[in-house]
Amino acid sequence: MKSAPAAPIEAVLHALGTGQRVVVIEDDSDEATGCVLVAADHVSEADINFMAAQARGLVCLAITEERRKQLKLPWMANGSRKREAYTVSIEAVEGVSTGISAADRALTTRVASARHCRPEDLVQPGHVFPVVAQPDGVLRRAGFAEACSDLPRLAGREAAGAYAMLLDDAGELLRGEHLLAFAHQHGLRVAAISDLIHHRLLAESTLQRAHSSELLTPHGRFALHAYYDAPLDAMHLALVMGDIDPAEPVLTRVQAVEVLRDVILAGSHTTDATAMGQTPSWNLSRSLARIGAEGRGVVVLLAERETPAHVLSQLTRLETAAPPAPPSFAQRALGVGAQILRDIGARKLRLLSQPVAYRNIAGFDLEVAEFLPPDGTTAPAAPTE
Repeated sequence: MKSAPAAPIEAVLHALGTGQRVVVIEDDSDEATGCVLVAADHVSEADINFMAAQARGLVCLAITEERRKQLKLPWMANGSRKREAYTVSIEAVEGVSTGISAADRALTTRVASARHCRPEDLVQPGHVFPVVAQPDGVLRRAGFAEACSDLPRLAGREAAGAYAMLLDDAGELLRGEHLLAFAHQHGLRVAAISDLIHHRLLAESTLQRAHSSELLTPHGRFALHAYYDAPLDAMHLALVMGDIDPAEPVLTRVQAVEVLRDVILAGSHTTDATAMGQTPSWNLSRSLARIGAEGRGVVVLLAERETPAHVLSQLTRLETAAPPAPPSFAQRALGVGAQILRDIGARKLRLLSQPVAYRNIAGFDLEVAEFLPPDGTTAPAAPTE
């Protein structure tokens, strides 16, 4: 995008607080996508009709996990942790006819987002599709469900938003400057998720450094910091070697611990893995060794629990010599890792990783200078698609 796309967050919050529609975009890149958002407790028939006719994407309801539990909504079957977290679709018990009309969907949305809504006020399935935001919203996952829950909350309304992705005439996602043209055409303010992240980082603190000490490893002496994550009741760790200068790119590894990669195969070397038909990867031991050899760097260990399905999938890939599956936590846990890196002082990163497109990383004041795959090659920073 050539021009500054987003209005000040305060102006966007005022618009949402007074019942207006806004456009939410990922960032100011040419590949950014976007949606139309209205505070769910203020949504009207005209808003739903506008989303269906003009935005063209599926009309969804962003809610928090607390509200999902309050309404006792079961999850919709979903085989990927990377996708939006849908529950079963819903309908208001009273006041609707077919349920599909704009008026009926607006009513269902208002009922479901009301503070004292009860499970018996809704039936399933229906014509409104709730999507559950991650705890901590955009500070944990830079997604549309999180932004569309955070923004109404910050605007003083319920933490729920009715939203629909913006599509073009061919039914593809609208991108880049076309998002701004849509917003200008309809007189809507624009909020960038990257700006929302930055706004929340300045106003809120979601992680607390709970412990700091030194740790002597086979690869050298590291400072060890523990960060308490209250929403998950979890402890994340950071191992830091050397002085971290925000102006200088620093070796960085952000990962969750995986049993196969970091425990069972922890002693294997790149050459050994290749000879066995395995694809080499950055495990914890190899990352610490690389940082120890250079004398400066950071490893962040996220307290992300592996699912049994993920462990079985990795074991199957090992048996068939298939490439390891890409990390499924990367986007969802980006906010946690970014907050830890900010606290340590790391701003420019040389990531020990295969190239990955990280969305909205600029909102955390971070920059990926390059990627360092485990095969010894280097790659330029991937575009933040």
